[in-house]
Amino acid sequence: MTENQPVLQKKKIALVANSAWSVYNFRMDLIRHLLLRFDVLVIAPTDEFAEELIGAGCAFVNIQFNNRSENPFQDYRLYRSLKKIYREQKPDFIFHYVIKPNIYGSLAAVACGIGSVAVVTGLGYAFARRNWLNKTVSILYKRALKHTVEVWFLNKEDAEIFVHRKLVSINKVKILPGEGINPAHFVPVQFRPVARSKAFQFLMSTRLLKSKGVRIYMEAARLLKKKYQDIRFELIGFFEEHHPDSIPEQDIRHWQKKGLIHYSGFAKDVRPFLRQADCLVFPSFYPEGIPRCLMEAASMEIPIITSLNRGCKDVVEDGVNGFLCAVNDARDLALKMEDMMQLSAAQRSVMGKKGRELVIEKFDIQKILREYDRILSPL
Repeated sequence: MTENQPVLQKKKIALVANSAWSVYNFRMDLIRHLLLRFDVLVIAPTDEFAEELIGAGCAFVNIQFNNRSENPFQDYRLYRSLKKIYREQKPDFIFHYVIKPNIYGSLAAVACGIGSVAVVTGLGYAFARRNWLNKTVSILYKRALKHTVEVWFLNKEDAEIFVHRKLVSINKVKILPGEGINPAHFVPVQFRPVARSKAFQFLMSTRLLKSKGVRIYMEAARLLKKKYQDIRFELIGFFEEHHPDSIPEQDIRHWQKKGLIHYSGFAKDVRPFLRQADCLVFPSFYPEGIPRCLMEAASMEIPIITSLNRGCKDVVEDGVNGFLCAVNDARDLALKMEDMMQLSAAQRSVMGKKGRELVIEKFDIQKILREYDRILSPL
């Protein structure tokens, strides 16, 4: 390069989400991929993971908003704040994740003349019931999604709901197989013993919400503890203090005191817990996208029990790499957990291997990265 030759400026891609943690937890493989070609800007409420993102090479802008607020004045401030950030930062393209960034971020992006994609990572709490909140969110979604380049869904059922309600044009819809998982990071234990002296260990890894099935897991544990002594129920995850569906901390303490579960708090790296687990349990009745915890477990060859719920059933073929249980039914969950315990270690090993094959075939992160490359190819 000669002294007078101009330095080519990289294009800037913005990712807008409801927390730095969610970007770090779900999209670090994406960020590393994007950084090979672009500058990456993350816009989210700051938390302890903001420094991790900055350390990885991202620019980070903090934005204050409450994803659970139903106050229209606060939401209008979010729209104004995002519009101001977009005008100052001048990203060349924006990806929005979860409801409020999808709605107010998409509206702010079009006001600034910037192309964007809305990624519907799951229908979430607002779509759990057909009430005034659901109606309001639907109206706002319909207005906002008119202006996006595309709208990405993580499962077919969510896309069908949006198209059926005329919230989005079918021509804009793209269905992704989740947000992907890196099978080279979530690798199976190489030498899992055929028989072990330790207690059979179930693991649940989740945000501590009622609709994720935490209470159902506890009730199933209570039922099985009456029948079996040599059994352990692990729980990892974090509390969402201001979420209307949050499990109170005192409930977790009470369950621990009764000897039902072992709660180990939030795990930045879930792999050590998965290596110790005989089975991952996730009895969610939340409107899921594709749950990451299921992909992580399957990639590490851990058999799964999950509910016959949207998103969840995409990762488990009943009787092949795990079992499906009835939605919101602790007794049926306990029966499926007992079925899993009665399998031989060799049979569970076969289930685990089938799960990893499924992940590599359907959910490998490389499939997701190709979609980002496609949409960004004009830049």
